[in-house]
Amino acid sequence: MHTLADFDFEIVSEFLKRFRLNLQLSASEQDIPGSFWGESEAGLIKNTLYARCDTPIHSILHEAGHYICMTQKRRKKLHTNAIGNAKGDFVEENATCYLQILLADELQGYGRNKIFMDMDAWGYSFRLGSTQAWFENDSQDAQDFLLQHKLIDENNKYRFILRE
Repeated sequence: MHTLADFDFEIVSEFLKRFRLNLQLSASEQDIPGSFWGESEAGLIKNTLYARCDTPIHSILHEAGHYICMTQKRRKKLHTNAIGNAKGDFVEENATCYLQILLADELQGYGRNKIFMDMDAWGYSFRLGSTQAWFENDSQDAQDFLLQHKLIDENNKYRFILRE
């Protein structure tokens, strides 16, 4: 599993700033503020994404995806549970998973093949048995959501904007 420690913190921080997110590093012995899953999983409170060095990079991209996919009104109230407390839905969760894969291609040193492995190792479960199979064959609803909200273009490239 690839973690934040495998990357230059400043590169990841600058990458997240493109989405108006601030990356805040927590000490290794501390709980991560805003983490829904606990342990080493990334946390999200308003426009700050919290992580430790042992936080999986796919978790950081997933939380960034939630921030990108929700409305501005929901972003202002965001604390910990990006779907439940922020009134998201199943299609938005799928869009977040799809987007985190696209973002992996944009993050220097990571990429699609690595995130597929990391998501499978973490335990993401998709009907077709793997993250890659879902992404390539069963994710049309997620792609449609991202297109509808103009977060990706017709070539499946992220546009580096937030949902309005």
